[in-house]
Amino acid sequence: MTMSALRPSPISPTVDFEAEGVQHGFLRLPYSRDDSAWGSVMIPVTVIRSGEGPTALLTGGNHGDEYEGPIALFDLACGLKAEDVTGTVIIVPAMNYPAFLAGTRTSPIDKGNLNRSFPGRRDGTVTQKIADYFQRELLPRADIVLDFHSGGRTLDFLPFCAAHVLPDKSQEARAFELVRAFSAPYSMKMLEIDAVGMYDTAAEEMGKIFITTELGGGGTATAKSAGIAKRGVMNLLRYAGIVAGPVEAGSTTWLDMPDGDCFSFSEENGLIEFTVDLGESVKRGDIVARIYQTGRTGAPPSEIRAKMDGVLCARHFPGLVKAGDCVSVVAVSVG
Repeated sequence: MTMSALRPSPISPTVDFEAEGVQHGFLRLPYSRDDSAWGSVMIPVTVIRSGEGPTALLTGGNHGDEYEGPIALFDLACGLKAEDVTGTVIIVPAMNYPAFLAGTRTSPIDKGNLNRSFPGRRDGTVTQKIADYFQRELLPRADIVLDFHSGGRTLDFLPFCAAHVLPDKSQEARAFELVRAFSAPYSMKMLEIDAVGMYDTAAEEMGKIFITTELGGGGTATAKSAGIAKRGVMNLLRYAGIVAGPVEAGSTTWLDMPDGDCFSFSEENGLIEFTVDLGESVKRGDIVARIYQTGRTGAPPSEIRAKMDGVLCARHFPGLVKAGDCVSVVAVSVG
């Protein structure tokens, strides 16, 4: 082990993760800047611990423009009591706190995408230091990790809870049990197109039971999407035996993202017109969207066609699209 691996994180918690009871505090990261020479980034954290039991690490704001997770977790931190818990619940409503305050996907400080920064660096940028702290201090404490996501300002999703297909089938089965317990309107066997540096990958490589969500998008939350998040996190805690009470089950439709043909990308800039709405069925070859040139009239639009039969589960959100943007995601209904 290198000396750098032995050095502590520059982040210091104002809570004691081993103490019984409810604690609200911060993960304090020193950050010297023009307006505060000895300043800090103060990431809110709540720890609720009572007796022996599993530890759940609950996170939102991995991307700063996704709001269902922070809403559900700030709410949970207000209401969950020590007497409700058997084990430990660690709540970080806004992991990338600078991005959350700015309402942006990446950090305004260093442009870091936290969900592409793992395992992080203790001597790196602000975002890399946050990733390092989760990698070395928080993930090792957890048995179960729930990381909330939604589409942010540039994507919109059917509301689903998801886990990944994994080499360890016991770990995979346990993750999908929790997806089922979360009981979102849709449940997904999820394929990542860019898994390098992800929080998901870091947790799964440690053997943690990891689940995530995509609960809408467009850079806002609705009453429905926030409600799905609130109910889902309580369902997870109940199913895991950390909070007493029955799981509030609801019907869910299972979807699968089997391969890269799920994804379609724009090859040009333009004005996008969708011909299919979220949740609607498509057949291979169907037109999903048209992209019009905006610099002249009279030019026929290019067409984005489905590469497989399935259901439209995600779409580009703003009306203008750029070359390279993900336009649509089609998933297969599996029950």
